[in-house]
Amino acid sequence: MSVYEYVAKDKTGNKLYGTYSDINNVAVLREELAKVGYVLLKAKRGKASTKKRKKIKRSEVVAFAYKFSGMYSAGLSIVTCLQTLEEQADNQSFKCIITDIKQGIETGSSLKSAFEKYRNIFSDFFLGMIEAGETGGKLSEALEMSARYLEKQADLKRKVKSAFAYPIAVSIVCLIVIFGLLVFIVPVFSKMYKQLHVSLPGPTQALIDLSNLITNHWWAILILTAPTIIILQRLVGEPAVKEWWDYFKLNMPVFAKLNRMVVISKFTRTLAMLASVGLSLIEALDVASQVAHNQRLTKISEELQAAVKTGSPLAASMGKYDIFPPMITQLTASGEQAGRLPEMLSKGADFIEKDIDRIIHALLVKLEPTLTLIMGIIVGFLLMAVYLPMFDYMSHLK
Repeated sequence: MSVYEYVAKDKTGNKLYGTYSDINNVAVLREELAKVGYVLLKAKRGKASTKKRKKIKRSEVVAFAYKFSGMYSAGLSIVTCLQTLEEQADNQSFKCIITDIKQGIETGSSLKSAFEKYRNIFSDFFLGMIEAGETGGKLSEALEMSARYLEKQADLKRKVKSAFAYPIAVSIVCLIVIFGLLVFIVPVFSKMYKQLHVSLPGPTQALIDLSNLITNHWWAILILTAPTIIILQRLVGEPAVKEWWDYFKLNMPVFAKLNRMVVISKFTRTLAMLASVGLSLIEALDVASQVAHNQRLTKISEELQAAVKTGSPLAASMGKYDIFPPMITQLTASGEQAGRLPEMLSKGADFIEKDIDRIIHALLVKLEPTLTLIMGIIVGFLLMAVYLPMFDYMSHLK
């Protein structure tokens, strides 16, 4: 497959300049352009990028959605919007993606189909909103809502990350201190105790054995690390393991409530926005469960869809599962009765996100001193194990 830069014209004589990737030759390019009413005037083979692809940030996707929404609501065509966004993109990787999406639209693909291959970048929610916007004639609103949603999710993720920066930093420092003691300090004391012929207590002997393992057999640890990582990656991909992990996250000590709130926040916010642009409740439930990325919630969503198909109210079906806070169930019931389900679900998501902020703050108040104490105990135990034989030796000298 090659990259071609081309010049074409439409039936009115207007010229179009563009780039087409993943195509065999000029003849195929001419056929592809003819499908959408363009006549190829000139084409030359372009240079495929050999640079390492730059990672696409969520902030870039949010900005893309906002700009796309603004230009489309101003009356510009989808192709023109994408052409402008392609020219404005600073990230070369993102530019290539927009180019490919634009080419897909030009060759007759639906907007959702053009974005489909980049689902991992734009998310299941974004694709669901595009599909709902296309079918319901609310594409501009769908794009703007998508941008707001992605922005909220990015803020939520940033809050969680920044909140746990201190505990993670403390844990890393603790590991560095332990590693330094085992590699540099313990071997020195080990040699000294051998020269003094001091009998070693159990903790000291275990510490010396661990130090010898790390310093003398580090190569074996490295060799075993690679296959261990590969095996773990394969296990994580197994449905049964993923299901167990998702269940554990919702029930794990300390962090269970926070994990539940984050999952329900994603689910509720997605359901509210998809319903607001005209997507059916069953389709909205399906997409919302995919966005939440939790196997247990996916199963619950399937059961909710089955209940809705039989005519049961959504709130009554949600009330059967303890994963949904009572407030969400009550707001859902109010929304169904008043015909304002998207609005009430959106308010519920706002309440949950405020709860998440409070939970994070409460966790940090407890975690920071706890981690500091644990770090002190571990380091203190290591130092005690190192100096125990010395204390015993000094007592014999007296």
